Amino acid sequence: MITELSTKRLLLRKMKSSDSDSLFQIWSDPEVTRFMNIDRFTDQKQAKEMIMLFDKLSKENTAIRYSIIELESNKIIGSCGYNILDFENAKTEIGYEIDKHYWGKGYAPEAISFLIKYAFNDLNLNRIEAKVEPENVNSIKVLKKLSFLFEGTMRKVERSKGRFIDLNLYSLLVTD
Repeated sequence: MITELSTKRLLLRKMKSSDSDSLFQIWSDPEVTRFMNIDRFTDQKQAKEMIMLFDKLSKENTAIRYSIIELESNKIIGSCGYNILDFENAKTEIGYEIDKHYWGKGYAPEAISFLIKYAFNDLNLNRIEAKVEPENVNSIKVLKKLSFLFEGTMRKVERSKGRFIDLNLYSLLVTD
């Protein structure tokens, strides 16, 4: 699995432990974590543990997460990656979040478009999925911009922050 992908303005680099301070700042922001399936972090140790978990999953070839680095400032502005890699069924589920100070600048679609190209061209996957809370309009805009198709709403499908939530399922096929 490739550990670095470059776009015009971004470097997507496999997360490493030295990213924990920057990622803690992002993952501790209640606005950023509002629609994530984690509670906002309150201790930097949580960021280190999350990075260790992603590293373990990467070694098992079942997921990989990248730090999103803005090239101009060399600053980590978020993360993205393949939350689930299912090579048997040639599909993946993507996830992403951006520091709120960088919202609305097109960074999420730029990063995700490279994940899409890599998934289809290099990993030979057939399907990419994204699950999004219906209220997460900004994430839905990103997916629509990238031509993901809305497949439906899965009712009360996951427990998040102590309650069951609905999730909209979006997909993109290699043939789309």
